[in-house]
Amino acid sequence: MSPEFLSLNPNNKIPAIIDPNGPSGQPLALFESGAILIYLAEKTSQLLSEDPATRYETLQWLMFQMAGIGPMFGQVGFFNKFAGKEYEDKRPRDRYAAESRRLLGVLEKHLLGRTWIMGDEYSIADIATFPWIRNLIGFYESGDLVGIDRFLHVQAWFNRSLERPAVQRGLVVTATN
Repeated sequence: MSPEFLSLNPNNKIPAIIDPNGPSGQPLALFESGAILIYLAEKTSQLLSEDPATRYETLQWLMFQMAGIGPMFGQVGFFNKFAGKEYEDKRPRDRYAAESRRLLGVLEKHLLGRTWIMGDEYSIADIATFPWIRNLIGFYESGDLVGIDRFLHVQAWFNRSLERPAVQRGLVVTATN
């Protein structure tokens, strides 16, 4: 709730960044992971294709994570790990578990025959999706609840993601903060 952080993100949530060398050399503050990923990909010309069709397909899968995977996995995690366990009525937990399974099924089908969400190229869609799968299984302890073992292509993609040196470095950084 510090005034400094609120100046970057009025929503008071992570992530938020400030690029001191933003557009036209001026500082740029950004919040929301999707906006940050798009900005950094465009700034560095990496992880987001310049081909219009591939670019928009990547953005589509980024939005799939932001609008579906993130909110649903967060809800199933809440109802499975936190206060939701105390609720006698399991319908909310079961509703979010079912929707999480459905979303995993969409991703499973899409990953068939693909190394990464966009095929052969690792992209911001992979970067955005990976932590939610990781948290679903680990932090939220909901892998069994959603039947993660049934999603073999998602698991293979997840394991490939874990093997990436940048992902390994990122996991070390986040573990110490």
